[in-house]
Amino acid sequence: MISSPVSRRRAAYAAVALGALALAATAHAQTPAKPVVPPSSDLDASNILGVEPTGPSQPTPRGLDGHPDLTGYWKPIRVKGKPGGNIGKDQPGFKLPFTPAGEAALQYNLTKTVDPEAVCILGGIPRHNASGLPFEILHTPKRLATLYVYNTHRWVWIDGRQPDPEADPRYFGNAVAHWEGDELVIQSNSFKDSKDGKLWIDENANPQSEKTTVVERWTRPDFDHIHLEMTITDPVYYTRPFTFSRTWVHGKPGEGLTEYACNENNIDAGHIGPGPGPIGPDGNRGAGYDGKALPAVPPPPEFYDKK
Repeated sequence: MISSPVSRRRAAYAAVALGALALAATAHAQTPAKPVVPPSSDLDASNILGVEPTGPSQPTPRGLDGHPDLTGYWKPIRVKGKPGGNIGKDQPGFKLPFTPAGEAALQYNLTKTVDPEAVCILGGIPRHNASGLPFEILHTPKRLATLYVYNTHRWVWIDGRQPDPEADPRYFGNAVAHWEGDELVIQSNSFKDSKDGKLWIDENANPQSEKTTVVERWTRPDFDHIHLEMTITDPVYYTRPFTFSRTWVHGKPGEGLTEYACNENNIDAGHIGPGPGPIGPDGNRGAGYDGKALPAVPPPPEFYDKK
């Protein structure tokens, strides 16, 4: 079977169906006093996307240290005119400020590199912050964990340590954090060398170098929302620092991540072509941008075996 943008998209959604949602223990301070109803395991947008809450705003939960507690299951919300999965969504024309080396690296990724996540390589930061999938945070006063659908995670220290310029390189970089009022500031450095195209900055194949530094500013203005303001600096591939902002909403009671093995059923990885597939003028990646109309009714899985 030759993989197509449609089948890649179906595979991504199947990943969510298999691994994104299940019953999870919810911290007492995080759940309003209401019955816990198990979420549906059916594949539909309600399992992936969040919904803006109605009714009065609930206060921001706080930890033992008095700071906002970021613990929760966070679901993306769509913003009209802003492409999903695109780290350049806040840039004019969605165009990143490439250096000549950045332009060359982008062309390499588009024509020579299979999407790293499609072959179960960690997406890393900042890519996961642009993802269209939910994620979960577990937060203590000294350490924060962000947990992702693909059974990957990162740890962030909040114990006063400073960034280590000699740290071993990682896909998620090496992250330390501190508080500025009610804003958690996370600084990450020492990323993997991406000259082989195994580290994309987002779903659209935009490159990321090992010289990248990322500053994330997280706030939780109320119970139901978490907000990010992120600045990315990469002097190898981009002429200037650029920013990315985003808000997620809290999941329903009982929702949370469960187990998912990326490589268990990834039997067709050898046939996946390079690049992210078609990207439309609206900055979104996916099927339908290559001039081929999508079917009115999605075909069954065996349809794709004929490709």
